[in-house]
Amino acid sequence: MKRTVLALLIFAATANVGRAKVDLVTLPSRDTVQLTIYNSADMTLVRESRALTLKDGKNALQFSWANTLIDPTSLEMLPKANADKIDIAELVYPPRVRNLGLWNLDSGVSGRTPVEITYLTSGLSWRAFYMGTLTEDEKTMRLQGYVRVTNNSGEDYENAQTRLIVGKVHLLDEIVELARRQYPYGRPGVVGAEMPSTPPPTARQRAGEKVRFTMEAALGDAPMKPKEIIKEGLSEYFLYTIEGTETIPTGFSKRLMSFDVEDVPVVNLYKYEQQRYGSRVVRFLSFKNDKEHELGETPIPGGMLKVYRSVGDAGHLSYAGQSSFKYVPVDEDVELNLGDVQNVVVEPKLMNFESENYTFDPRGDVSGWDEVRTFDIEVRNTRDIAVKVEVKRNFNTQYWDLSKSGESGQFEKEDLDTIKFTLVLEPRSAKQFQYTVRTYNGQRQENWSASSQLR
Repeated sequence: MKRTVLALLIFAATANVGRAKVDLVTLPSRDTVQLTIYNSADMTLVRESRALTLKDGKNALQFSWANTLIDPTSLEMLPKANADKIDIAELVYPPRVRNLGLWNLDSGVSGRTPVEITYLTSGLSWRAFYMGTLTEDEKTMRLQGYVRVTNNSGEDYENAQTRLIVGKVHLLDEIVELARRQYPYGRPGVVGAEMPSTPPPTARQRAGEKVRFTMEAALGDAPMKPKEIIKEGLSEYFLYTIEGTETIPTGFSKRLMSFDVEDVPVVNLYKYEQQRYGSRVVRFLSFKNDKEHELGETPIPGGMLKVYRSVGDAGHLSYAGQSSFKYVPVDEDVELNLGDVQNVVVEPKLMNFESENYTFDPRGDVSGWDEVRTFDIEVRNTRDIAVKVEVKRNFNTQYWDLSKSGESGQFEKEDLDTIKFTLVLEPRSAKQFQYTVRTYNGQRQENWSASSQLR
């Protein structure tokens, strides 16, 4: 078991302290540990509870962070019982001794005393990822959320309650750099009366205090309740507490379940827009983070969603695609680009082009004209289920008129120079339609009327 952080008090390391009748205290193993990991900064708040065996009078306790990424300037210890009889006088850093701090305590009681130790560390990170399983008709999806926690901090954390913070935090100093300093405050300290018991806070420490106070407000003094998933808002942050406890050794990653929701209603939409996607049709999957879609209790952290489809009664799965997405607030829509497909095809063909209605200026030069193009659009669905297809056509001007014929379905003006056709195709079917677009150029734009664009 890796125990690089906390060690026994070594007399040689404290010989220069110069105190008489100091009882040496052995730091016991953790009773509980809680990790609060930010995803937007390399920062984790660690909160440990331990039971010290103190003697009446002066006690000394060593804390070592060798081979870890702990920020020594963030160390704090508080008694959880008999607080009025225990004075944590100072935390000093013996000169010419690296990666070691010495707590001096004055105790008015003897025996086992619970304490809480908190500090900030680097090297712990998390990321969210998801698995979606569509039903055969692709109308609903089972959505499973996971979190992968990676520990490269140099310290093992056994039976740790894991809490994840979504939100931005601004640090003036990187914790990993503070952890790697030869001495906590940049130079050897002076032990005794010449060294201040409370060094001035660094810029990172002041930023860290805001994080710690935020955490304290969320934690309070209530005992942890295992086997629950607690999700709550903390001003600009959002806090996720993963169910139960996990052992996360350094150098390892662990996958933790975040949520599992059945029958989330989804919409499949196939889009064709030559200027944006080229000649391929692109598949999109959308749902909403609300109660109507069996979600909506909390925001969804950004991550990668891999989508599969159930095939047959044997429970086999076929891969449908994947897409990454950003943080999704409650009541917001999610639209995932699953990539281009070959089983839905859109083929536009230019059938005719001509120019007409030329106008001339007083010098006899061409000052205006119309261009008329006729397109044939064929849409094919080779899938065994019905599909909804959106075809967008872009023009090079805002001055245009359009007329259509055939099975074009619904169509509407998308913006100044874009028209959108929306079609529903039955399984293994095809539809075909035509449209003619007239664009007005030069002085002929004066003859254009927006009221007659769509016919």
